[in-house]
Amino acid sequence: MIQKTYNFLFLFLLLPSIVFSQQEKKLNYFELAIKKKANSLKNEINFKKAQYFFLKEEWDSTLVYSMKQLNSNPNLEIKEYCHYFRAYSLRKKELYKQSHIEFSLVNKSFQYYYLVDNNIGLLFYYEENFKKAIVYFLKAEKEILNHNDESEIVGIYTNIGICYLHLNQFAKAESYLKKDALLNPKQITKTVIRSNINIANFYYKQYKDRQAIYYFNKAYTLSKNIKDFKLKENTAFNMAVVEENKGNYKKALDYRKESEEWKDSLNNQNKIWAVADYEKKFAVAQKQKQIKVLEVENKLKDTQRNSLFFASIGLLLILTGGVYLYGQKVKNAKTILLQKNKLDELNATKDQLFSIVSHDLRSSVNALKTSNAKLSATLETKNYNELHQLIIQNSTIANGAYSLLDNLLHWAMLQTKQLYFHKESIHLHSIVQQIEYNYRPLLLDKSITFENSVSKNIFIFVDLDSLKIVLRNLLDNAIKFSNENGKISFYNQETNPDFCDLIIEDNGIGMSENTIKELLQEGELLAKKSGSEIIGTGLGLQLCKQMIRKNSGTLTIESEINKGTKMILSFPKTRTNG
Repeated sequence: MIQKTYNFLFLFLLLPSIVFSQQEKKLNYFELAIKKKANSLKNEINFKKAQYFFLKEEWDSTLVYSMKQLNSNPNLEIKEYCHYFRAYSLRKKELYKQSHIEFSLVNKSFQYYYLVDNNIGLLFYYEENFKKAIVYFLKAEKEILNHNDESEIVGIYTNIGICYLHLNQFAKAESYLKKDALLNPKQITKTVIRSNINIANFYYKQYKDRQAIYYFNKAYTLSKNIKDFKLKENTAFNMAVVEENKGNYKKALDYRKESEEWKDSLNNQNKIWAVADYEKKFAVAQKQKQIKVLEVENKLKDTQRNSLFFASIGLLLILTGGVYLYGQKVKNAKTILLQKNKLDELNATKDQLFSIVSHDLRSSVNALKTSNAKLSATLETKNYNELHQLIIQNSTIANGAYSLLDNLLHWAMLQTKQLYFHKESIHLHSIVQQIEYNYRPLLLDKSITFENSVSKNIFIFVDLDSLKIVLRNLLDNAIKFSNENGKISFYNQETNPDFCDLIIEDNGIGMSENTIKELLQEGELLAKKSGSEIIGTGLGLQLCKQMIRKNSGTLTIESEINKGTKMILSFPKTRTNG
């Protein structure tokens, strides 16, 4: 069982995630050098563009401009840089043969030739020619140490260690994987965590579980200090497997849950079922323990009853039996009442869901059916203008139905307590920017001006996924009830030092006071804007209200007919350590 789990864990982490360590995104020794070189060459426009796109990791553009520079007869030094740019870009595009040819064009007198050796070593690694890879990595290692290029030292140690590991040369692999630069650097980075996972897998492969678990645990602890969700997920997953191997299913379940928190549970229901399966196993184990305890208690009661006098037993049995039956009757009555209330609540929820599905989805499908009939007729007449309008109409209907289904999913999961809320510090301006980008086609379709005036210094303490759902629903409503050439604004105001008020304002059709009261009333799923042809379920706003409350926030609405609407959201700010 341990071997089977280990094989899965080893492949899952070592090969795809950390074969070759990636540095955190900041300019390294070589990148600073090429940027400085580009600044010194004012007339070499193609070279400047090539290095710019190289740093931006836009490989196709890098290939184009480096070739233009090579065709313009550059001096020898610039030529070496361009060949390196091209070879590196081809490797990133997984064109390994072409990359190898291009690296061979770089002269050994090139100041940074050790990077060429390192990259050629990578190419041999991809071919699983680990011995040749090590030869080039060792060449590169010597020059990297001579240049004191700290940005490459960690990567080269990891590469060499993993190659030796593939060759089963464990002593040499351990020597490189446990380098002080990998496990004990000046600061905690993603590379440090990956290095700890590497050495843990190294020990696991040799069945040295105690050493492996130490480094898995260290990687897990260090991952709490970074924001890389993938690494957090991997380290928590490792700990779950470790605890499963120990037979400690409760801890394993906790780690499994933590691992799942870093995944997008809203778009992948398989993850929810996986957690549910582990919860079921844990519940079964708990029930089995309870049954054993009850069996022991029953045996003790039997022994005590047999030791009493027969006469006393008869009397006690009558009294005890009466009390027991009465207690059971009361207990059963309470259980039945609780089950009835729960069933009534579930039935009410079911009726609401059926009402929404039958009303809105039937309307959307019927509208789509009617529009498609018109579309077929228009195709025969070849009226392309009307055909274009019908296609836009079909797209709008489909988007509306999709939004309804998306809200139904989130609402149902919220009601059945399947949504997980993880509060963290969120940069509000950036989130509003993301939401605006997602809805830009709808804004352009109605020629609506969007303004993001949220302060860039505001951080709020909320669950990110639920915040996005709230903002998407409110922006969708603002677009839906805005006129052509309208305007939608997001901005914040200060009314409480501990809270941030986010205002979503439009100059659309507005709503009456009665409509506002209906929308803010709990449990009202169906609602209609007065004087509007647009009918909504109100489910999106109900979902928003529940998620705002979950995030310790509040919602108020200010609106007048034909004068627009203000949705005012209040969320707690991130507390700063003072």
